[in-house]
Amino acid sequence: MSTIADIRIEYKKHTLNEADVNKNPVTQFSSWWQDALQSAIEEVNACTLATASAESKPSARIVLLKDFDEAGFVFYTNYTSNKGHQLSQNPNVALVFFWKELERQVRIEGVAEKVLPEESDTYFNSRPEGSKLGAWASPQSKPIEDRGIIEHNLEKYEKMFEGQTVPRPTHWGGYRVKPNMIEFWQGRPSRLHDRIQYCLEKDGTWKIERLAP
Repeated sequence: MSTIADIRIEYKKHTLNEADVNKNPVTQFSSWWQDALQSAIEEVNACTLATASAESKPSARIVLLKDFDEAGFVFYTNYTSNKGHQLSQNPNVALVFFWKELERQVRIEGVAEKVLPEESDTYFNSRPEGSKLGAWASPQSKPIEDRGIIEHNLEKYEKMFEGQTVPRPTHWGGYRVKPNMIEFWQGRPSRLHDRIQYCLEKDGTWKIERLAP
């Protein structure tokens, strides 16, 4: 009878060498992002967001990446949720992408800050109406007596905004993670994986190093 300890996969699809990576980690991420898109990975933009409270109590959950560029990596949420409260106390965060189909992982560490209200408005207006109403209906992370509370709230806001564009609630919007470390991990045989790490220097350049697996 097999056990959890018996579960193993031998990684051997790709390699990752210092000579092959771009000097800019965001450009390198973009290259891997395109590979992931072309691999038809389901919810390719899903990543783990790790935050910590003022007392250094950690918390992690899955969020969806909605944009990235030289300025950082963007996701959206309820500002009054648990993650929102932690981000107001301690903006240092980590993001982790795992694309198992490519045997790749990307780790990002940085500082999260709210995006401009206009940017949140633009993204919010692109969402399906049900998602817009859901942002109003759900007091995210708050205890509720039963699901009827949410259904009642949804019905209330459906009536309130009937026949008009649903506006973005002020408690909902985006965060941009400005990276100071990005690590690219490529699975290799015998657990001797390739790991290339970029660290942001004080002069704004990126230091590239290979890490032991």
